[in-house]
Amino acid sequence: MTTRLPPGQRPLPFFPRFGLPWYAHRTPGAAGPARIELVGPDGRRATLEDTELDTLAQREQRSDFHCVTTWSRRDVHWSGVSFRELHERLLAPRVDPVGAARFVRLHGADGYADTLPLADLLADNVLLAKGLDGAPLPVEHGAPVRLVTPDHYGYKNVKHVVRIELRAGAGFPWPLSLHHPRARVAHQERFRGLPGTLIARIYRLMIKPNLWWFRRYESR
Repeated sequence: MTTRLPPGQRPLPFFPRFGLPWYAHRTPGAAGPARIELVGPDGRRATLEDTELDTLAQREQRSDFHCVTTWSRRDVHWSGVSFRELHERLLAPRVDPVGAARFVRLHGADGYADTLPLADLLADNVLLAKGLDGAPLPVEHGAPVRLVTPDHYGYKNVKHVVRIELRAGAGFPWPLSLHHPRARVAHQERFRGLPGTLIARIYRLMIKPNLWWFRRYESR
C-alpha cells in the first residue's frame, strides 16, 4: 500500500462502480467464461478461451486504483495474469508474429473501448484480472476479465474485455481523442492540451452526481 497518493487524488473509503454516465445501464447481465477475440495489425484473427488464461501463471497484486475524477481506492486486491506474459505467450505468437504492434485497443462487452501504448501494458504491474478481494471478479467491476493498469487513470482499465486489438497506430476516436492518450496518473494526464490540475477541479465536481447515477441503476 502506498504511503502517499499521487498529485490531485483523494482517498475514497469504498470501491464504487463508476464511469461515464451513459454506461451505467450497460453492465452485462451475467459473467460467463471469458472468450476474447484477438486481432493483429494485419487483420489476423484468433480466439482466446478462458481455459487458456488459466494455463498462465496466476498472480496476486495489491495496488491503488485512481479515477480521473480525483478519487482513489487504496490497496485493491486483484488476481489474474500478467499482461506481459499474455502478450508474449498467446497474443503476439497468434496475431502479431512479426512484432508490428505499438498500441493495444481493448473492447468491453458494455461497448466501451480504449487504447494504450503496448510498452505501457508490458509493465510489471499490468494484469488481465479475473479476481477481486479473494473472490471471482464481480460483474460491476468488470467480470469475467478486466484490464488493471495501476499507473493509468481508471478509464484506461477497460472492463468486461471481449476483444484485444494489436495495432501499429493509435487511432483514438472522438470523443476519447479529447482525453489524454497516455493517462498516466503521476503526470496528471487527464485531458489533451489542458493542465491536469485545472481539469481535476472540474472533474471533482462530477464524483457525487456519477455515484448517484450508478447507484440509481444498481437499485433497479
